[in-house]
Amino acid sequence: MFSAFKISPLIKEKVMNPILWRPAKSRVKHSHMQRFLQSVNREFGLDIKTYAQLHRWSVKRLEQFWEYYLRQSGIDLILPPKQTLSSKTLPGAVWFDGAELNYAANLLKGPGQKTAILSRSETRPTQRMSFEELRHQVACFASGLRRTGVEPGDRIAGYLPNIVETVVAMLGTAAVGAVWTSCSPDFGLQGVLDRFGQAEPKVLITVDGYTYNGKRHALDDRIRELAPQLPGLRDVVIVPYLDPDYDPSSLGLHQAMAWREFAREASDVELRFESVGFNHPLFIMYSSGTTGLPKGIVHGTGGTLLQHHKEHALHTDIGPEDVVFYYTTCGWMMWNWLVSALARQATIVLYEGSPAYPSLDVLWQLVEEAGITVFGTSPKYLSINREEGKMPGEVADLSTLKAILSTGSPLDQQSFEYVYRAVKQDVQLSSISGGTDIISCFMLGNPMLPVRSGEIQCLGLGMDVVALNADGKPVVGEQGELACRSPVPSMPVAFWNDADGARYRSAYFERVPGVWLHGDYITITEEGGVIVYGRSDATLNPGGVRIGTAEIYRIVENLDAVRDSLVIGVEEDHDIRVLLFVVLVDGVEWDDAVQQCIRQALKTEASPRHVPHEMFVVQDVPKTMNGKKVELAVRGVFMGRPVANRNVIANAECLDEYESLHAQRLAARDA
Repeated sequence: MFSAFKISPLIKEKVMNPILWRPAKSRVKHSHMQRFLQSVNREFGLDIKTYAQLHRWSVKRLEQFWEYYLRQSGIDLILPPKQTLSSKTLPGAVWFDGAELNYAANLLKGPGQKTAILSRSETRPTQRMSFEELRHQVACFASGLRRTGVEPGDRIAGYLPNIVETVVAMLGTAAVGAVWTSCSPDFGLQGVLDRFGQAEPKVLITVDGYTYNGKRHALDDRIRELAPQLPGLRDVVIVPYLDPDYDPSSLGLHQAMAWREFAREASDVELRFESVGFNHPLFIMYSSGTTGLPKGIVHGTGGTLLQHHKEHALHTDIGPEDVVFYYTTCGWMMWNWLVSALARQATIVLYEGSPAYPSLDVLWQLVEEAGITVFGTSPKYLSINREEGKMPGEVADLSTLKAILSTGSPLDQQSFEYVYRAVKQDVQLSSISGGTDIISCFMLGNPMLPVRSGEIQCLGLGMDVVALNADGKPVVGEQGELACRSPVPSMPVAFWNDADGARYRSAYFERVPGVWLHGDYITITEEGGVIVYGRSDATLNPGGVRIGTAEIYRIVENLDAVRDSLVIGVEEDHDIRVLLFVVLVDGVEWDDAVQQCIRQALKTEASPRHVPHEMFVVQDVPKTMNGKKVELAVRGVFMGRPVANRNVIANAECLDEYESLHAQRLAARDA
């Protein structure tokens, strides 16, 4: 059954990384996790004393755990469920069938005068919006959706920066029972069409342009091309972001109107919430395989809210007193995760722009300005700070900070130690890991546990995660492939345009039936921590944004100079480094002009994240007998691993050239 199940050489030594931080006893005692543990003991007559025991109970009594957490969470249901779980079979399990709720209603319950959102960008000064103001703005936007004929299940697309209007539009969409899908404005025309073209939105919300690193980027031309190619589009709503006086009629689109017109103010506007099923689509996220268009991953209303609530309340210890920030675009699932913190009645902080403009101090200073208690970032940001010798604890008052979160790629030991040396000694550093696929985390932080260098603190409650070795057996203290053996409420309810579920099954369940294979190499330590080594599949993941190799191929191989190509991602320098290999058309020279043409095409037609870090010209691309590119073999070469199963590669001799390039690259890096 596991003949095609290959992993890198096992790491068998016992892992015992040094402890960098322990929570004070008072912090453990008053944490939401400890209170939950005690309530489980009272409710079920148990004597659970440790987190390891609590986690074991949560996966062995899976239905009991999720049903009890839903009751304890304070999530408002309009109708109760008929059953907790239809079956434990993967895929196909259905959670809380019969339950009805509304996502937006659960995020908008905060006290009227309490600050719901703090928003700052390179273009705008800091804005504050109370829960009362947010409810009113959502009511106005939802009213605009209803006027244009939007009904439950219709799709609304946001091509937007990380600003207040984006949150308002998403919550207004959820209020009427429609489905939200988004990507950031640095995605080029083809990248947006590959995503929104599948979803066929009824309304598109966008901006006149955006700024990044002090540079202005107008979107007029892109919107003019995009809107006519989205079938069924009724309205294009423009937020005047760069120019407050921007006139949407200049686009020449009959559907275009200003935000203030679409979401027009009215004192008597009513905030109404549609009641939808627990598994009613809430978000369409995009994650890509190696072939075809990006996969549209459909996440359900209740499962998303329930999972985020658990992660916020228990694992991140977020409550109404907290101010939560994550540096993210609205094309990454961490944006959805951040906004869900409103359900804890916390204040969320949005930042739009470069994290290094005008300097690397900008986000640390935002901690002081906003009183941030939970600060989310990427390993790359921390490593850049470390490499430049930054001392964030000296440039800003970080006294409010109780937790730092990091995700997007594995956080190395140097960055762990840097945080405690240069940022703050008494802080919970939570490396977290999951993905767009589950719009949440498999493993993350824990306010009850110590932080060990280079390790994620624990597996998430209710997450039946193991590391499988090459024989498909769970191992501890050895490297294996991340597998989840039981259903989770935040697993996708479907893939978009996948009526028979074939693409969904193929993505996670094909190699080991009934078990979710996530595509990461991990080690679960004997102490219960987790070490993540990176991707085991061919999906690229630079800066935490997942990109399918097919997205790059469609653009590169459409260029006159290129006959074939192959792209891989390798873990280096605390991030994923994207390497592109190009086979040129006969007679074409590999010069600066060709290389610049490739970079420019990827940047403008997809996004800056699609531009490779390095490019090489090669004579051939390795392929299987049926013509499929063998990305993993080349990735293995550049990760220093021997290529297995050369016999399945039709032109395996061409790998010699890649091995030579790898050797040359290593020599150049060492020089």
